[in-house]
Amino acid sequence: MGIALLAALTVQAEPLTLIFAGDVMLDDGPGRLIAKGGDPLAPFAKTLKAADYRIANLETPVARSGQRSAGKPYAFRAHPRVLRVLRGRFDAVTLANNHVGDYGHAALLETLRRLDAAGIGHFGAGKNLIEAHQPLWIERHGLKIAILGYNEFAPRAFEAGTNTPGTAWSEDDHVISDIRAAKAAGADLIIPFMHWGWEYEPAPSPRLQSFARRMIDEGASMVVGSHPHVTQGADVYQGKPIIYSLGNFVFDGFETPEAKRGWLLRLKLDKTGVLEWETLAAKMDGHGTPHPVAGATTPCGKAGDTRVSLCRNP
Repeated sequence: MGIALLAALTVQAEPLTLIFAGDVMLDDGPGRLIAKGGDPLAPFAKTLKAADYRIANLETPVARSGQRSAGKPYAFRAHPRVLRVLRGRFDAVTLANNHVGDYGHAALLETLRRLDAAGIGHFGAGKNLIEAHQPLWIERHGLKIAILGYNEFAPRAFEAGTNTPGTAWSEDDHVISDIRAAKAAGADLIIPFMHWGWEYEPAPSPRLQSFARRMIDEGASMVVGSHPHVTQGADVYQGKPIIYSLGNFVFDGFETPEAKRGWLLRLKLDKTGVLEWETLAAKMDGHGTPHPVAGATTPCGKAGDTRVSLCRNP
């Protein structure tokens, strides 16, 4: 009995490896590649498989229904066949972004149903306001982790209403309220995954820096961001990492070198928080497929650090 108890405690104490990927857009070039039997996630398959849990920003509805939203210069809708690529590679996706509503409510609702049928978790959007703000709960290795997802990039018309589907909009006070609610619900760790910032800007605005720190003051274990289509550096506040933008991960159609590179974020977590974190460089080819960049130098850190370090990718 004593040996069994010791073994159980050992399992619970084992750190959890969590991965965050930036913008994953599976229409256009990546969608055509998948239609031909290709796999844009294949170059990172081993890295993803080695993690305990994997999360990405799904920058498109996955549906056959819906009508294109008026006034959008870029609108995406991925064919349901793309789910065979996502399944097994990512455990969950955030839908809190400015493209998941590109084909209206019908396509968003279909996306929710298809993700459920595929066994892929989702957060940051829902059938109504309450559902959109519900955390993704990860309960592994004795940990209870709340992942929150928010969008604050136009159009706000995609925001969920009391009785209408949509995304969780990033109102500061609502975000803080959700962090407090997750803490009250017993979360050991709370990680907001934000869709924010200005496109192609190399650094976050003072407003984002300030709000990221406020989220940590209110109980967030770290903050992760996406949307600008470029990476925006990292910071450490009160010993907790802030990765402002992971940039693109699977995406085509960009000309600048900065928009063709992104980071995969890999974390080791236990009940004390983030033990270690590192960013792995990804370079997208003409199809939008990311490839590891051996020898790249990217931000990293560990518990107790007061500043960001730089690590060389394997």
